[in-house]
Parts: sequence; C-alpha cells; structure tokens
Amino acid sequence: MAPSSVVVTLEKPENISLIELNDAAAESIFKEKQKAASPKQFTWVLFLKANRVLACIPWLAVGLCSVFGSVKRRIASSDPNEEDPRHRGRRLYRFIKVFLAISVAALLVEAFAYFNKWDLSLVNPLEVQNLVHLCFVAWLRFRAEYVAPLVVTISKFCIVLFIIQSLDRIVQCLGCFWIKYKNLKPVIEDEPFDIEDGASFPMVLVQIPMCNEKEVFDQSIAAACQLDWPKDRFLVQVLDDSDDEALQHLIREEVSSWKGKGVNIVYRHRFMRTGYKAGNLKSAMACEYVKNYEFVTIFDADFQPNPDFLKLTVPHFKGKPEVGLVQARWSFVNKDENLLTRLQNINLCFHFEVEQQANGVFLNFFGFNGTAGVWRIKALEDSGGWLERTTVEDMDIAVRAHLHGWKFIFLNDVRVLCELPESYEAYKKQQHRWHSGPMQLFRLCIPAILTSKISAWKKANLIFLFFLLRKLILPFYSFTLFCIILPLTMFIPEAQLPAWVICYVPILMSILNILPAPKSFPFIIPYLLFENTMSVTKFNAMISGLFQLGSAYEWVVTKKTGRASESDLLSLAEKETKSLHEDKLQRKLSESGIEMLEKYNEQKDQKTAAPAPKKKNRIYRKELALAFLLLTAATRSLLSAHGVHFYYLLFQGLSFLVMGLDLIGEQVS
Repeated sequence: MAPSSVVVTLEKPENISLIELNDAAAESIFKEKQKAASPKQFTWVLFLKANRVLACIPWLAVGLCSVFGSVKRRIASSDPNEEDPRHRGRRLYRFIKVFLAISVAALLVEAFAYFNKWDLSLVNPLEVQNLVHLCFVAWLRFRAEYVAPLVVTISKFCIVLFIIQSLDRIVQCLGCFWIKYKNLKPVIEDEPFDIEDGASFPMVLVQIPMCNEKEVFDQSIAAACQLDWPKDRFLVQVLDDSDDEALQHLIREEVSSWKGKGVNIVYRHRFMRTGYKAGNLKSAMACEYVKNYEFVTIFDADFQPNPDFLKLTVPHFKGKPEVGLVQARWSFVNKDENLLTRLQNINLCFHFEVEQQANGVFLNFFGFNGTAGVWRIKALEDSGGWLERTTVEDMDIAVRAHLHGWKFIFLNDVRVLCELPESYEAYKKQQHRWHSGPMQLFRLCIPAILTSKISAWKKANLIFLFFLLRKLILPFYSFTLFCIILPLTMFIPEAQLPAWVICYVPILMSILNILPAPKSFPFIIPYLLFENTMSVTKFNAMISGLFQLGSAYEWVVTKKTGRASESDLLSLAEKETKSLHEDKLQRKLSESGIEMLEKYNEQKDQKTAAPAPKKKNRIYRKELALAFLLLTAATRSLLSAHGVHFYYLLFQGLSFLVMGLDLIGEQVS
C-alpha cells in the first residue's frame, strides 16, 4: 500500500513555500531534529536548575551567618552565674558532663578500632600479643558480660513503664472518642435563672489574683467587670500582690474607674505577701463579706472571660449539691505566634480535650487548672481552704475536695481566652513549677489518701494514675530511656533498643496527642522532638519536688505580653478604653481641677515611658550538654549503620542544640 501524503494549503501563500511530504519522511526528519535539539534542551534545563540552586545559596548563607552570629553573641554575652543556683540542677548537669566525656572517649576508641579494622570480638585474649589489642579485647568481654546485662535490665524496666503510659494514653483517647460518639456532655438539669428576677441569681465572688501584671491588668479587670450578671449579685476582688508602687496606683485608678461606672469592685493589697497565689486567695477569702456569697470564680491576670461566662457555668451547680467545681477550657490568643507556642497549643489541647474531659465525664474528678473555674465556697471551706504548702495550690485543693466527696464538672465548650508563654525561659520556669509541685503534693497527700473514706478504686486512681503514672513515671522514663539509655546503647551494641521503641510507638503517641489540634499535623515531628527535649526540665523538676530540693518551692510569675487584649473583643476594648480615659479626665477635673489632671498624666507617663527590664536570650547548659551527647552517639551509630537510631539521635541532638541556644520562641535582638 502506497504511503499517504500530507498536503498543507494556505489561503495567502505569499513568501511561503508549499511542501508536500509523506508520513515516513516527516517522521524521520522530525526525529533527527528532536535528537539534535534534545542535548541543547537538556543543557539549558541543567543551567536553569543550577541557576536556581545558586540563587538559593546567598539566601542560605545569609541565614546561616545570621544564626551563627546570634549564637556567637549569645555565647559571648552569657554568664554562667546568671541562672539561679536553685534552678540549675547542678547534680544532673555534672552527671551529663561526665557521661558526655566518657562517650567522647569511647567514640575515639571505637573510631580508631573501626578504621584500623580491629575485628577482635571473637578472638581469644590469650592469643593476643599486642597490649593495646589486649586491653580492647578485655573491654569488649567486660562490656558483654557485665555492662550489657545491666543496661538491658534498666532498658526493659523503662520500656515496661513506656508501654503502661502509652496504654493509659490510648485508653484516655478511646474515652474521648466514646464521649464524642455518644455526645456525652454536662447538662443543666434544673430550670435556668429568671432573667426578670435578679434575686434568683446566686451571689458570685469574682477574684483576680495578680502580681506585677502591668501588661494585662486593665483588660482582665475590664473583662471581669463586664460579666453578664446582675450588678448587685456579684463582687469583683482585685487581689494585687505587686511590689511596684506606681503599678499599684494604676491598678487602684482602674478599680476606681469601674466603681464609678456602678460595678461592685474592691481593691486589696497585702503588706505581708507570703504564700504566693495561695496566700493571696486565702487572705481574700478571710474577708467578712465573703460569707454572703455562694460561689467564687477565679481568673488569672491574663484571662479574659466572655460576658456570658457565669451564665454558662453557674447553672451547672443548680440542683446538684454534690458538685464543688465547674471548670472551663482555656483558649489561646497567641498560639500561632511562634513554633514554641504552636507546640504548647498541641499539649494543652490534648490536656483539655482528652484528659480533663474524660476524667470529668467518667470519674467526676480532675486537677483544677487554677483559673477559669467556679468553686462552691462551701466545698472550699469543707476541704480546708487554700493552703500554702506547695506551689500547685490548685491541684492541692482539688485533691482535698475529691477526698471529701465533692464532684467536678468540666465544660469543654466554654472557653476563656488567655495567652501562652512566648519565650523558652518563661515556658521552662512554668514547666518546672508544674512538675515539681505535684511531687511535693504527693508526699503530703499520701497519708490523707490512704485514710480517706473514698472507695478503693478512687484511691488507686489517685495514687497510681493521677500521681505516679502521669506525674512521676512519664518524665522519668522520657528522660532516662531517650536521653540516657538510647545514646548509651550506641556504645553497647548488645543492649540495642528495638526500632518500635524509639520510632513507631512514639510517632503513634504523637499522632494521638495531636488529634485535638488537627491543624498542627505539619508539626508532628517537631512536636515529638520537642517533648523529648523538655524531658530534661520535667525530670529535674520531678526530682527536686520528690526530694524537696531548693528549686521545688520557687514560684516565678509567668511573663505576659498582653496579646490577649489585642485579639479578644478588640473593637469593644478600644471603645471602652477611650471612654474610660475620658471619664477619668472629666472626673478628675471636676474633683480637683488642673492638679489632679497633672497627677493622672504623670502616672500615665510612668506607665508608658517606664523603661522595661532588659531582656535577652540565654544559654542552657544541660540542654547543650545533652545535645553534644546525642550527637556523639549519632556519630557512633554511623560506624554500626544503625539506620533509624542514627536519624533519631541526629535530629534529637539538633533539637537539644536549638533549645540550649534558646533559638526557639521569642528572640530578643
């Protein structure tokens, strides 16, 4: 069959040649042109890709130079004595340093043996004539017969604890899924309060404890004063423990302005500021007029409740005389501020969505969060009131109320806006208090738990789950297993940990932790590394609380930035602030004219122009020592081609390095 031809016809063929080609000829010509063009096109593609890579190099170089420059300045300006000795954990730091020195020495020996191809593990020591070889063979035998069995025993013990804690977390998640599936929520059983009859509303005391909270005091007071509740049925107590006289005057001015608007509000300042927050609350509850109130709600200085907070929480007490506490959930205004706040948000979302909700529904008991909760005053008095014996007064009163038979309700749908610590220093101090306090309380509460009249199941839950498993075992195995035993096994191959312990199960637990905050899934790997990095702080705090070391009783107020006031009810806050300032000026002018106006302006200038304390990023020695330890172990794992162990140790070591250089969270230029 003759090949068909292709004819191209043009309507206006000026200056154009008409060519007739058959298919075979056209195909051969096009192939030849394509072959001729392909090397050129490939070369141009390579040039374009190389150009893009080269364009990224200056950007990466500038970024790395900036990071290394800040690290250099940070190291040069660091003072080894700037950290409070009570917070140093000097014994732990010395242990890590000794472990690091031994690891470096072992790495040098192992590397020398590896590159010299010493395969002496199966050699009889009697056949070795070289003294160096003899010492190395003796070490190998001693390691296999004495060191490895001890490390394996400790590893198995920690793995058992790890499995138990993982099962506890899975059970909690299953409980949360069941709550969602069955739509189990606390309901208001009795009829709501009569809006037209103000006397039907119970008397509520609103307490705002604060200490040097200059960034947020005005917004927290404003939010409390705007609660939707009959004005004659609630009283706001501003409990100021500030030691700055100028700040005290400003808070008094704020209280006076709201009192002028008809709000029932009082200002209290203690001259003997003992007992931290517990002492402040205890002093306020001792007022004579407190006996006229039935409920008390507490808001820390950075918390801003919505106006309907009391109407959503207080009705849950109606018709339930056994309920002593109604706890609301926290919501965070600055959760997307930096990587540190994003990772904190994951932890706290799991805490409220899973832990608090499941314990509230199935056990009617959970730890009071210290704020955004409403207490029945009778429950507080029946449980002994606020005590100053620990730094976790909220957990203390919750445990004592539980031992006296009071029940708790958690409202996952009621949220109160607050802010997260944005600097690693503030977060580290907060976590130290949160993990040392429970161990102090555990020592003090054991006799009361054992002799209480609650059921044996509730006693077991308090001792083994609430305290031991979640407050002691979790930080113990996290630090011991992943920061000590794992790098140690790189130098003791006979005791190597299985991959499921260091990779698969931790990733599964991280996925479960991140489910309540699904938008945070891209941060699952940083979250896993971050949790293991924080284990050194939590372990140190747990030990200090358990053995009553110096830092166990230290209370450091978490630094606030005032971001909650910038996001929550922004337009309303601006209007209120503007009207408040106008009212202040008018009132002062009418009272004492120009003299009072000048005094107000002077105080206002002090508020806005007072120099802020100098802040700087710091160096954390324990984190840096652990970073070098893990990186040393990662280098050793290369010699044995451990695979997943190497990648874990590498990235975990880099994570500790970032924390130790304070490169996470707020950066101060």
